[in-house]
Amino acid sequence: MVDRPNKPSAISPVGSAAAPQPSVDISSDNSRITARLPTGESVEVLLYGATVISWKNGNGAENLWLSEKAVLDGSKAVRGGIPVVFPVFGPPPKDHATSALPQHGFARNNRWEYLGKSSSESAPLSKSGAGDDTVKLDFGLYSSALPEDARKKWPYDFGLVYSVTLGREGLQTMMNVRNEGKEPFEFQVLMHTYLKVSDISKTTITGLLSAPYIDKVLNATAHTESNHAISITGEVDRVYHSLKQSTTSVLEDGKPRYDVVRDNLDDTVLWNPWTEKAAGMGDFYPKDGFKHMVCVEVGAVNSWTKLDGGESWEGGQLIKSLL
Repeated sequence: MVDRPNKPSAISPVGSAAAPQPSVDISSDNSRITARLPTGESVEVLLYGATVISWKNGNGAENLWLSEKAVLDGSKAVRGGIPVVFPVFGPPPKDHATSALPQHGFARNNRWEYLGKSSSESAPLSKSGAGDDTVKLDFGLYSSALPEDARKKWPYDFGLVYSVTLGREGLQTMMNVRNEGKEPFEFQVLMHTYLKVSDISKTTITGLLSAPYIDKVLNATAHTESNHAISITGEVDRVYHSLKQSTTSVLEDGKPRYDVVRDNLDDTVLWNPWTEKAAGMGDFYPKDGFKHMVCVEVGAVNSWTKLDGGESWEGGQLIKSLL
């Protein structure tokens, strides 16, 4: 892993070997991994795209929005949850090495390998006897495992390790990218998180004041955020970049609901399709589902990250559920 100064603390595991331990189950069709903590928190990851499709609190409350018509059979990217975008965000530029790839790249459209579970060896032990408080699931995607067509469109040797850590205080998702070849390559990465909210009309987003952003709804024009608390009253598709504050928060009725903390990522996409865009997406259902979700997507997408041969990069997020 890459050692970086001043990175936010990971979810701190505590536990006792004699106490109840987290459980990890592989589905009978080998399509998904489910992890549960002794205190009831759970996460479910589809191996297709390494897509997190469920994350629940200890009381069973779901934190992620998943379309009722999301395709989960590995035939297309999942609508909802946390899809992974790599190595390009949005439609690929015509003058870039990713130009032949589909929108949002190939990571969300390929099956990943489950590498196993683990926990921190340096974590302090719990004196309460409550058992381990975290479980980390690792998933891998490598250039050698890509279909030949994808290899031709982006012929670089790479290795991705995506770590999903479930804790009592939240969910952490981290991506490690390594250039396994000799030729340098450039990439973008994003975690397309669909957060579930009770009512979008009573939801506000904070932590983006004074941040520059590109507004894709307004012909990709440049703006600066002037609102401390952003309300969503129509289609929103903004790429906030060069962010100085690490945390973007989602509030419901003025009360904190989620904190999204970026780690080595400077950009955040804020997205809600609203009425017309939702109606045009066949896998978005119910059609008024936009009233109960908001995408706060951390990433490095406003520019390109370059890796020379043998180099690696790591970045991700910690989402805290504040119910």
